[in-house]
Amino acid sequence: MQSAKFKLLVIIFVSALFIVCLTGLPALGSEPIKIGIIQGLSGPYEVYGKQEVTGFKMGLEYATNGTNKILGRDVKLIIEDTQLKPARGKMLLTKLYNDDKIDIAVGPTSSAVALACLPVAKEFKKILIVEPAVADSITGAFWNRYIFRTGRNSGQDAIANAAAVSKPGVSIATIAQDYAFGRDGVAAYKRAAEKFGAKVVHEEYADPKATDFTAPLQRIIGALKDKPKPKYVFVIWAGKGGPVPQMLSSGLDKYGIQITSGSNVIPVLKLMKPLKGMVGAAYYYYENPKNKVNDWFVDEHMKRFKQPPDFFTCGGFAAAMAVVEGIRKAGGTDTEKLIAAMEGMKFMTPKGYMTFRKEDHQALQSMFAIKLTVKPGVAWAVPELQRELSPEETAPPILVKKK
Repeated sequence: MQSAKFKLLVIIFVSALFIVCLTGLPALGSEPIKIGIIQGLSGPYEVYGKQEVTGFKMGLEYATNGTNKILGRDVKLIIEDTQLKPARGKMLLTKLYNDDKIDIAVGPTSSAVALACLPVAKEFKKILIVEPAVADSITGAFWNRYIFRTGRNSGQDAIANAAAVSKPGVSIATIAQDYAFGRDGVAAYKRAAEKFGAKVVHEEYADPKATDFTAPLQRIIGALKDKPKPKYVFVIWAGKGGPVPQMLSSGLDKYGIQITSGSNVIPVLKLMKPLKGMVGAAYYYYENPKNKVNDWFVDEHMKRFKQPPDFFTCGGFAAAMAVVEGIRKAGGTDTEKLIAAMEGMKFMTPKGYMTFRKEDHQALQSMFAIKLTVKPGVAWAVPELQRELSPEETAPPILVKKK
C-alpha cells in the first residue's frame, strides 16, 4: 500500500514539475535580444543621431510586423549618447558589451567615434553595425571582421557626386572638415573624379568649428580663376555651419566657379535654396526611391511626426532591417553564425536592396544623382532625381589591408 502511495506521489511530483517547466519557467529562447544603440544625441550632429534612433525603431517595427519580436524573442533597445566624444563612445560600447550583455550594437554618428569603437567590437567578439559614420577607413585600414556597415562610405558618396560633374576638361577644388570624415571623403572623391577624367587642382581642410572661411575661399578662387570652364568647388561638410553661405557671397560666380555637393538633411536643405540648379548626389530623399518599404515608411512617418522621413531616419531603418534579417538567417545571436549569415546577405531598405560585401562588410547600395530645385510651398531645396545609380555603379574600392 505504501509502495503504491509512494509511486502515486512520484507521478504527481513529476507531472507538476513537467507543467511548471512548460508554463512557469522561462525557456532559454525567450531571453530578450539586446541591441545597443550608440549615437550622438547631443552636440552639432544631434539631429543625425536622433533621426537614426527614430528610424531604427520604425525599421524594427516594420521588419517584425509590429511584434517587436525576432524568432519569438522580445527585443530590448539600450540607447546611449556618445556626445560625439571618441573616448566616451569607446567607454559606452565597452559597457554595453560587458555589463549590459548586448547581442549586437548599432552606431555611431561620428567617424572619429566609430574609429575609436572598432577595436572594442574585436575585443569582445561582438558585431557592431556602423551607421551612419562614413569614413572609408572604417571598412578599410581599421576594419575588423566584427564590423558591418549599412551606412554609405566616403567612396560611395564620392563616386555618386563625382559622376554628377566629372569629365575630361573639368577642374575641381574641394573644401572639407579637417578630420577623418572630410579627409577620407576628399581622397575618395579625388580618386573617383580623376577616374572620370576631371582634375582636382586644390584641396582645403577647415576646422569643423570654423565660422570664417575667407582665407580658404581666397585660395580656392586663386587655384580656379584662370582655369577654363567648367570648374567646381566640391563641399564636404557635416553638421551645423559650414562654408556654403559665405561661398555664395564670395564672388565665385564672377569667375564661373560653381558649387557642387551632396544632398543633406531637410534642416540643411532649407539653407540650400539659394543653390537652386546645383547638381550632386543624395544618399536618400524621401521622394526618390520607389518601393513598398519606402511607401510605408513615408506614410507612417508623416502620420506620426507630421513631416517626411529624412536622410538619417532612413539609415536607422536600414540598420534595423539588417539586424532582423541577420538574426533570422543565423537562427539566433551567436556571433560566428551571424557573421556567416550576414556576409553576402541581401536585405531590403527604404532606398532599395542593400548587400553586405563579403570582403569588407560594406553595404553596397543605390545612390541618387540629383539636381536641386525650388518648389512652391516647400520650405527647402528639393533634391530632384536625375538618375538612380545602381549598387554596382557606386561600389567603392575594397580598402581592407590584406593580412
